[in-house]
Amino acid sequence: MKKHQFLIALCTATWIYVQPSIAQISPLKKANPANKAFNKPSNSKAMPADSEVRIGKLANGLTYYIRKNSEPKNRAELYLANKIGSLMENDDQLGLAHFTEHMAFNGTKDFPKNEIINYLQKAGVRFGADLNAYTGFNQTVYQLPIPTDSAEVFKTGFKILANWAGKINMNGEDIDNERGVIVEEDRQRGKNAAQRMSKELFPFLLGNSQYAKRIPIGTVEILNNFTHDKIRNFYHDWYRPNLQSVIAVGDFDVNEVEKLIKENFSGFSNPKNERPRLNYSIPDNIAPLVKIVTDVEQPYNVAQVIYKHKEGPVLTDQDYKSRLIQSLVNSMLGTRLSEITQKGTAPFLFAQSSYAPYQGGLVWGLSALTTVAVAKSANELEKALTAALSENERMAKFGFTDSEIETAKKKMEAGIEKQHKEQSKTKSANYVQRYLDNFLTGAAIPSDNYTYELAKNILKNITAQEINQAAKNMVSKTNQIVVVQAPEKEKANLPTEQQLLSVLKNAGNNVTPYVDDKVNQPLIAQNPKGGNIVNEATNKQLNVTTLSLNNGIKVVLKPTDFKNDQIIFTSFGRGGTSLAKDDNFLSADNASLIAQSGVGPFNPTQLSKYLAGSTAGVRSYIDTEYQGFSGSTSPKDLETAFQLIYAYATEPRKDAEIFNKNISDFKVILANKNSNPTSVFADTVQAVMGNYHKRAMPTTLADIDQISLDKAYAFYKDRFADLSGQTFVFVGNFDIEKIKPLITKYLGSLPNLNRNEDFVDLGIYPPKGKVSKTVRKGIEDKATVQLIFHNDYEYNAANNVQLDALKAALEIKILERLREKESGVYSPNVSLSIDKLPKAHYYFTISFNCAKANVDKLINAALEEVNAFKQNGATNEDLIKFKSEELRQEELNLRENGYWLSYLTTRLKNNDDINQVLSNKERINNVTVESSKTAAQKYLNGDNYIRLVLVPEK
Repeated sequence: MKKHQFLIALCTATWIYVQPSIAQISPLKKANPANKAFNKPSNSKAMPADSEVRIGKLANGLTYYIRKNSEPKNRAELYLANKIGSLMENDDQLGLAHFTEHMAFNGTKDFPKNEIINYLQKAGVRFGADLNAYTGFNQTVYQLPIPTDSAEVFKTGFKILANWAGKINMNGEDIDNERGVIVEEDRQRGKNAAQRMSKELFPFLLGNSQYAKRIPIGTVEILNNFTHDKIRNFYHDWYRPNLQSVIAVGDFDVNEVEKLIKENFSGFSNPKNERPRLNYSIPDNIAPLVKIVTDVEQPYNVAQVIYKHKEGPVLTDQDYKSRLIQSLVNSMLGTRLSEITQKGTAPFLFAQSSYAPYQGGLVWGLSALTTVAVAKSANELEKALTAALSENERMAKFGFTDSEIETAKKKMEAGIEKQHKEQSKTKSANYVQRYLDNFLTGAAIPSDNYTYELAKNILKNITAQEINQAAKNMVSKTNQIVVVQAPEKEKANLPTEQQLLSVLKNAGNNVTPYVDDKVNQPLIAQNPKGGNIVNEATNKQLNVTTLSLNNGIKVVLKPTDFKNDQIIFTSFGRGGTSLAKDDNFLSADNASLIAQSGVGPFNPTQLSKYLAGSTAGVRSYIDTEYQGFSGSTSPKDLETAFQLIYAYATEPRKDAEIFNKNISDFKVILANKNSNPTSVFADTVQAVMGNYHKRAMPTTLADIDQISLDKAYAFYKDRFADLSGQTFVFVGNFDIEKIKPLITKYLGSLPNLNRNEDFVDLGIYPPKGKVSKTVRKGIEDKATVQLIFHNDYEYNAANNVQLDALKAALEIKILERLREKESGVYSPNVSLSIDKLPKAHYYFTISFNCAKANVDKLINAALEEVNAFKQNGATNEDLIKFKSEELRQEELNLRENGYWLSYLTTRLKNNDDINQVLSNKERINNVTVESSKTAAQKYLNGDNYIRLVLVPEK
């Protein structure tokens, strides 16, 4: 249990608390708008549209975008975009824009009931992971990734889009059955401190505007009671061609696709008496607005200051320049706050400032500089916020230094160059998002070459004065909002509204210019002596070469052409924290804090500045059984990546200030986390699954006091003192002969003591037999259930594919039973985890959220489905879906560097045959109804079954 992981979770949570919880599965990625520093001059040049995309409009007003793109091969991304969302609802239709989206999967004219999902799953399209939809304030978007090497399936994809566009059945029985599902979606996403505080903040953050009255999930009262005509009217009024767009990007013939669009969508017409599609905004505020909210389950003291700005989409070269300046400012301001956070005197746990679309882009036409400070206590919140806002004021008063600007520009240039080199490998989904933005907001869609040349020219000619003026304009004196979210128990100790306004007014008093902290030293103090290759073996079937070095290190190389500018790598050596003595375990388990302290003479911020302009990134790790390195780089920065590996191995940094700050912060986080029911439940799950082994228990405050910097540093040094057992795996765009000299120079110089180490089996396994634990925590009607089937087993490829098939088929049936039939859950999950080492063990987990009253009923329903598998096996239809999805996904995986890195590393760790992948198809096709029945009887027999439930206290 690492402190750093908790802090990341904390920082994420602070953002979730202040942003509206809307009914969408994946957020719309809006183009970053221009910032206020650049008001568009009248002669600002409009960005030309990319000639590679065909844009057209049917006679009925439907817009279409078509582009041929072969990444990935034999695939296309088909989207139906509707320029309508919850803002279009009447008062008696709250939540029905989102409800309509659900009904699109519950039966259409040409695809009754769940036939769309069934058809696509048999074609290899995964529901949720591939096939999906989301609803926001202004838009409802359906996404369908689909194969193009089957003409019948590809053509049917357009038929499905057309059915969503104008042929949804809206059957009364289906509507009623879906009510419970959407109520459960609200329960799964909410019924917690975040939702309760958000409900208080919505009217405040959204200015009592139409946005505040039209949260996409709607109200439970209306969802449960609306009459069928209300949703049918919404569909009739708003799902119309002149508010719709079809976007198709993929490996296909453009002319054929245009023909398919015309065939499928030309027959739709607009209503005779169209309702106007109105645009809404949020009112300005001259004086600062302040809101303080508390909740008994809120664990942390969080303050935010938001400076709102009205901004439009990127339309011109000047707008694009503004976007680049925004990114530069975010980078430099973020670096300053990171420097403070690392210091022992830092007055906050975490602080962040960034300029971005307001509330994640949910409200069109607004951006904001948002500053967040997380304090150690309510008493320190005023001080924490003052420190964070002081950096905004320092930026506004004095700007950024030339060295800061140069560093930020180098980082941006490196990213721009990398993106340009990958242009021919751009995924179709990336293009879709651009065209979606164009349809919804009017954002420009220039070609990649155009933006590349424009960006280079801007960075070459931009001045410090322009950047600093833009930064100053971000810290506006109007449209300011102050939000505090805190634990209820801390309410009496929080600053008052007047005190918060005083902080906002006076934070800039006595600030002085920033002094850049850079280290002018080499990354490696001494040039490595190098080693040599003693053996080389080639696997021609997989195009994999294995090198053995004289210091015992093995290097596995798989050159690919999947990406033009990517090399990724990882390494492992046996040992890890399993070798730590019990009295040293807590320090050893936090030795990762050493790697987070920088390397050699560089602290993390200094290292980031040193690496400006380089794409190389490396980290070292120590987990329970292994230690090693991982990272990524462009081919041009490959040597820097090797230098970083060498530095992390031989020159770890012992920084007492950073280490102690992390430990101090961890104590605060640990002291507060038990107010959150999910955190309490997670601790119980961790303890039970580790059978209360002392090394598997959640960390306590008493444990933190035992963590020693000296011991953690010594353990880190020891784990990397002998790397003779390390295996490195490199995948990406490199030439084997050209990479060899770097391997021998840097990896060949890594220390070796030939200790021939192995990890120790600590015996941390779940308890045998039947176990049931119920945690009572929380104030709202929300239960969480985990049902775990586990046992030792014979680990091999044949058994593993049977487990995979069983998992996939069971997930289909659990979804059908708990969601579609019982209407008791939103998105139940069936997960499978397998380990070979130290001992082969599998874990099946069925998990879901539901109402407290339904816990036993839904658990029994889930177990009935499990028993049906043991009696009958999976259905042939579900196995067809499994095989199709698995084989289609493998087609994509085999063209991904990440897949090969993970695959080779896993096979090598487990001493498996790396050629296993060559026979995957045969093993998948060998799964039968009978073999799934046998697997269910073996792996789901219930002999080792753990029932874990979280329910509210009352």
